[in-house]
Amino acid sequence: MNAPMTLRARAQAPVKEVHQALTDPAAMKVWLAEHAEVEPGRYVFWGRYTPEGETPRQRLSHLDDTSVRFDWTLDGEDTTVELSLAEDGGATIVTLTQTNLPDHGEAIGGGGSRHVMSTYWSMAIANLVDHVEGREITMLCDFTDPAMRVEVLVDAARSEVYQSLIDSEKFRRWFGANVGIEPFVGGRFAMGGFDMDPSPAKVVELEPDSKCVLSWGDGQMTASWELADSGGKTRLTFVQSGFGDTDYGAWLGWMSGVAELRRFLELPNWRPIWVSVDIEGMPEGMLYSDQG
Repeated sequence: MNAPMTLRARAQAPVKEVHQALTDPAAMKVWLAEHAEVEPGRYVFWGRYTPEGETPRQRLSHLDDTSVRFDWTLDGEDTTVELSLAEDGGATIVTLTQTNLPDHGEAIGGGGSRHVMSTYWSMAIANLVDHVEGREITMLCDFTDPAMRVEVLVDAARSEVYQSLIDSEKFRRWFGANVGIEPFVGGRFAMGGFDMDPSPAKVVELEPDSKCVLSWGDGQMTASWELADSGGKTRLTFVQSGFGDTDYGAWLGWMSGVAELRRFLELPNWRPIWVSVDIEGMPEGMLYSDQG
């Protein structure tokens, strides 16, 4: 059996406040799910923002002042999720583990709900951190809608957002992954770096400070972003298409990165929320993390 997936993030809020967000149904409906119920012996969430969310599938096994643990049946398989909180000098370290998931190699391009869990929880925890720090969340993924398009406001100039999306070094800082970008039409976009990505995307459209379109393979798979001024901020429109109607894993990976992009550009003393990431089968050097 694979080792549990582990994600660890830092929220600039006391443990008590983070625990409240984890266990208050009204708060859960902001950062996690369309529907949520928490009562003695019961911790469930479901709806369109939850994989296989037609009905609650969680079974609570433990809840106290610093942790919640539940079993969650996905793809007909039992998994166990635990969220635990630890004080960190006035901040809170949020640690999430989930068992019985495919490793990174199996998850890429794989179908089923268990294949999206690493990026699903990355997005959820990013939302949780923003919520407890008093910020608007980035997005909730609608698992009933195959149209993968979202608009996000970033409180920064359009030129700053553009450079953060097209400059390899800046992109690495906020996305938390090595990447190679050749910022010209016909250039390569290689997740993990040029040496690790044998089939990189190609830049097929590029308009300075405005637009970029990436294409994979025969051109049927694309990801694009457009920038526009909006009330002193920048409206970022991100679209993914051609990856398959249910490839929410890649979509959530992009969007959990956008959550960090917003923080990178908006917070004066920015540091990554991620303390560490441990996903079975992830190639060494693909991701890096803040161990501070």
